[in-house]
Amino acid sequence: MPAIDAKTIVCALFGHPVGHSLSPAIHNAAFEALDLPYVYVAHDVQPGQVGKALDGVRAMGYRGLSVTIPHKVEAMQNVDHVDPTAMGIGCINTVVNENGKLLGYNSDGLGALNALRDAGADPEGKRVVVLGSGGAARAIAVTLSCEAPPEQLSILGVAQDELEQLVADANERGKANVVGLALNDDTMKREIAQADIVMHCSPIGMHPKEDSSLVPPDFLRKGLVVFDAVYNPRRTKLLKDTAAAGGTPIEGIEMFCGQAFVQFELWTGKKAPRDVMRKVVEANL
Repeated sequence: MPAIDAKTIVCALFGHPVGHSLSPAIHNAAFEALDLPYVYVAHDVQPGQVGKALDGVRAMGYRGLSVTIPHKVEAMQNVDHVDPTAMGIGCINTVVNENGKLLGYNSDGLGALNALRDAGADPEGKRVVVLGSGGAARAIAVTLSCEAPPEQLSILGVAQDELEQLVADANERGKANVVGLALNDDTMKREIAQADIVMHCSPIGMHPKEDSSLVPPDFLRKGLVVFDAVYNPRRTKLLKDTAAAGGTPIEGIEMFCGQAFVQFELWTGKKAPRDVMRKVVEANL
């Protein structure tokens, strides 16, 4: 790592708690790989103190932040400008300090979008199904609608109020035709049969229930692209079933890495050393 001195540029994580985060290891490895005079540190910020902490960022000239649970909404309310896509999502996870003006972004959905594009499955003009309507689904659905609008974006959820709000926000902010439907086997079977891409955004299949999947195997088929936001385990039952059916599985680790790539590039203006950053994540999962 380059020597830390008065010229070192500081980036940080704001969260509560932060001890489990891989972000310091990921970003410091990336800074070192490109020999950049940056350092990344983690700050445990108490709820209700985010505004004061952001004043400190301005005062001390930090270059950028990652923002994690539970501060993503409070941070959005205390920056100077919010990217339109992040505004539609309703929270930020990234801050860039431009000469004392704090700019808020949300890189989660961009991480998923870039994972699709890296797999040769750009969603623009395609038929996409999102399973779930919570935080990950919000980030993905709004980002796709704004940045790479599908021909149709069907969101299937079980929490009616949450689902309706997500559909309204995605339609208001983006350019896709977004519809909301009740999540059940009949609807899921019909929508997946017509889809090019399926984005699974529920916790089903996550450790320790690795043998579970929201999607019955006979709903899957050759040529279908399936992304699973779950990344522990890396290869979920849903992704194993997708591969067995001849589809294209995309691991949730690609979204996790992808959002970090976006952050790194916003802060530094340099292309992220993806292999270096991915190895850090893989070594710790």
